[in-house]
Amino acid sequence: MRLGELLAGYVPGPRGRDGLALALLLRRRAGARLTVAYVRPPVWSPPGPARAEDGAWRAYLAEQADAALAEARELAGEEAGYVVHPGRHSGRGLVELARRRSADVVVIGPAPGGARGRISVGSTADQLLHASSVPVLLAPRGYGDEPPSDFDRLTVAYRRGPGCDAAVKDAARTAVALGLPMRLVTLVVGPARRVRAEEDMLARLREQAAADLRAAARGQARRLRVEVEVLEGRTVAQALGAASWLPGEMIICASSDTGPLRRVFLGDTSLKIVRASTRPVMILTRQP
Repeated sequence: MRLGELLAGYVPGPRGRDGLALALLLRRRAGARLTVAYVRPPVWSPPGPARAEDGAWRAYLAEQADAALAEARELAGEEAGYVVHPGRHSGRGLVELARRRSADVVVIGPAPGGARGRISVGSTADQLLHASSVPVLLAPRGYGDEPPSDFDRLTVAYRRGPGCDAAVKDAARTAVALGLPMRLVTLVVGPARRVRAEEDMLARLREQAAADLRAAARGQARRLRVEVEVLEGRTVAQALGAASWLPGEMIICASSDTGPLRRVFLGDTSLKIVRASTRPVMILTRQP
């Protein structure tokens, strides 16, 4: 994937700081250009006497936008450019702005109300994760409080198939470009109490997952050395919790093979990974 142009959606407060801290970390590692965007509601122009109220509404929106970008500028300074974009919905506004500015990645913080250290998916992320034409990078809650000094490793959530195979190639190119190691993990999820037939089935799944991981890693051997790991648990969250995670880890997921080409489209397993992850997660677009 390309990382020359980054777009960070910003809202005032801790959520905006979480996303911006992640965007700044990626900007520095990749040597990219960063634009911080605030999506404001559109201005309506009523006829007649209501026009005076329209003027007050315009002034209020301008004041809110100025305050948001002033807060962002305190955090990012001259490392970023700043833009206000009108949009009825923040996610759709970022999709449109990313297309207009030829952004390579859109970065946002978590939705309100989520657990600390986890990624909560709200309306903005949902719109991006089902319509963006570029990868979407999500920050966990609290990421901006103590961000890592740098990225340590890229971990790709892998399941054999066209989408994941393309994602591995893309992630390997990115790992080489950023000078980072890469790891492939496959999640095997099964019940705690199992009958003999289920045990046998899970054993075969583990063996197949391990073989698939080794094959995918061998395919990238010319570029870099790739670690592989099968993670097992009763749930996706438990399986992810069984692995070791570096402070500067980033997880990469492929879009669903059932989604539209060259768009982000989050599948059920990837959504569970996003919600269970304690590290930033990037969802790639589906490649042909």
